[in-house]
Amino acid sequence: TFRLIVKPDLWGKSARIRLSNVFGVRPVTFDDVFVGLQTSGGNVAAGTNRQVRFERGRTSVTIPAGASVASDAIVVDFVRSPSDPLLSGRKLVVSFHVAGSSGPMTWHAKALTTSYVSAPRAGSHGREESDAAFPFTTTSWYFLDAVDVAAAADVVVVACFGDSITDGTASTLNGDDRWPDVLSRRLREKFGARVSVVNAGIGGNRVLSPARYSAATPVPGGPSALERFDRDVAGLSGVSAVVWLEGINDLSGGAKADAVIAGMREIVQRGRAAGLKIFGATIVSSLGSATAHGTPEADAERQAINAYIRSAGAFDGVVDFDLATRDPRTGGLRAAFQPNSTTGGPGDRLHPNRAGYQAMGNAVDLGLFAPLFARR
Repeated sequence: TFRLIVKPDLWGKSARIRLSNVFGVRPVTFDDVFVGLQTSGGNVAAGTNRQVRFERGRTSVTIPAGASVASDAIVVDFVRSPSDPLLSGRKLVVSFHVAGSSGPMTWHAKALTTSYVSAPRAGSHGREESDAAFPFTTTSWYFLDAVDVAAAADVVVVACFGDSITDGTASTLNGDDRWPDVLSRRLREKFGARVSVVNAGIGGNRVLSPARYSAATPVPGGPSALERFDRDVAGLSGVSAVVWLEGINDLSGGAKADAVIAGMREIVQRGRAAGLKIFGATIVSSLGSATAHGTPEADAERQAINAYIRSAGAFDGVVDFDLATRDPRTGGLRAAFQPNSTTGGPGDRLHPNRAGYQAMGNAVDLGLFAPLFARR
């Protein structure tokens, strides 16, 4: 049994979850699925654990390889209103039992959130409020890939799309201080419960490659942005706008700026065809990193991409993360943004720490989003 901890960016009285077997190779059966309010650890607040049903009332669901399934609506009756201050920052406990063998699991490696797992073959424990049956921890999410809430028609959904710097590498474990988290808090202060920010970052992700992702030959960064955009971004419930930060992993793999820019043009076209506003974010410097990301050659290509983002007029707006985080004397990441916030140590000169992510989240001009609220 998995007991996954997730933080809704927006609360609602009715919700649903989506379980995914997109990267599996065999059908997977889930039963005894529950959703409740977390107290601490893997414990559920007394009286809040609600059973989740599928396909109009079934308590179990079998998902074929390559597919995902949304649950029936769940009445979340402990939510008084989406703007309830007592729920701000609180987290949901989503529990489910995997019945039988799953084969390769669809998962998100870098959740940066502690979740809980029962012992193998220990049976189903989702309905239990105590976490006593969950002795093991994980900082990844398995099978669960979305939590939706029923929201007002004027809610604006902003998807933050990208790689590990959007995923939050080197931020604080359980701290919810990635740059999308910072942006969410700022947008909430300005627009209240009329906004929801979704993080669609994957560590190691690239714009261009792999040409085709396969469960038989997986790569750590997952499907390319070109392949996953329609599912992971345009396919999100109610999505209105995208802030896109990506490209550094392409450059470390030997791609040139022109190829990455061509990929960006294609996604912008697809996004606009889907009615989305696409905001381009400049790529943060990794000059001096002890990896292929940190070479002068890769940095020159990065600067060429950033020049395109800033000046070509291809995007609906620009977010200059590079300017917010780069040391003008060295051309690399500012020293104060380098130490790793989760593990300590000097950092890798590629991923910003908590302070760096705060600077990034604060660098976003909230005026970019104002027209989206005005037209609703």
